[in-house]
Amino acid sequence: QVHLVESGGGLVQAGGSLRLSCAASGSIFSINAMGWFRQAPGKEREFVGGINWSGINTYYADSVKGRFTISRSNVANMVYLQMNSLKPEDTAVYSCAAKRVPITATSASVRYDYWGQGTQVTVSS
Repeated sequence: QVHLVESGGGLVQAGGSLRLSCAASGSIFSINAMGWFRQAPGKEREFVGGINWSGINTYYADSVKGRFTISRSNVANMVYLQMNSLKPEDTAVYSCAAKRVPITATSASVRYDYWGQGTQVTVSS
């Protein structure tokens, strides 16, 4: 089993930045990829981006490309989501997720095995 805990959410003005963190624990050896998702009130959950556990390959939704960056720390079993140039439409609960298989451009957004509880990000206009 893998346990994921997000942190770093909060309230920020449009144009500002936030960095979310996701701490992974438990059966870390089974993780091959991590992803970030978000869900706004009344909307379906949306894929934000993903990264293979090697840290070499990253994939992003078109809505965040050029503004958001995913990275990971091998030492601390952490994955980060750096969010810049935030917009009010980025307001959502952000969750990290883990997969047992590596991701590709076509699989990055689907079938994750483990999920965190989420952290609220609110961007004011």
